[in-house]
Amino acid sequence: MLIRKIEVFLRHTRMPPTKFGRLAARDPRFVLDLRNGRIPRSRTEERVEHFMNTYRETTGAY
Repeated sequence: MLIRKIEVFLRHTRMPPTKFGRLAARDPRFVLDLRNGRIPRSRTEERVEHFMNTYRETTGAY
């Protein structure tokens, strides 16, 4: 599930959920909404996965 991947990413990078939402989905409430049951569109899910992969590559995070 996407929310589990995001939670791991947030823990490892120590990034606040609102910052992640702004950068990955252009929505500061994105993570909170996912935690409350929101189901993202497939395009949004792809964009978020791409953001996490790119962030890891460029910063060397875990």
